[in-house]
Amino acid sequence: MNFEEVYKEHNGLVYNLALQYVQNKEDAEEITQDVFVILHNKLPSFNKNSKLSTWIYRITINRSLDYLKARKRKKRFGFLVSLFHEETAEPRREASDFDHPGVLLEHKEELESLFQLINGLSENQKTALILMKVDGRTQNETAEIMKVSAKAVESLVQRAKQNLLNKMAPSKEQRIKIVK
Repeated sequence: MNFEEVYKEHNGLVYNLALQYVQNKEDAEEITQDVFVILHNKLPSFNKNSKLSTWIYRITINRSLDYLKARKRKKRFGFLVSLFHEETAEPRREASDFDHPGVLLEHKEELESLFQLINGLSENQKTALILMKVDGRTQNETAEIMKVSAKAVESLVQRAKQNLLNKMAPSKEQRIKIVK
């Protein structure tokens, strides 16, 4: 399979998966571009021990997680940047990082809150949850992509759900209302 065929077949998969991690169109496009640069360079050395799509998922997940780590580091040191525009002395207003094209405006705040909670999960819980519940991968496919057992994936998803539920509703009574 040549690079053009790989790009045509997997471009949507890479973009959508990256978008689930970063929830911003421009960032997802940047990650997609990075992934395909990596694929272009490494495609000739692909060893076919796993499916091509599994390999592409792995690269996309790693690139997305690296991007989020870099963004977090940048925000941490953002206090060094002036709070005002140099030219106008007007206060700077940061645009929301959340810019998911599939979200209706009236649901944006709710979904942004949910993704903030998802972003607070461990990398493995977040990856398992996104692959299975958002991207629709099976437990076995998710296990292969994550290079863990299917049982480990099941456990990660259950812990992710429980952690989200605990963050959404700290008291047992609130959790019971959400589950009903």
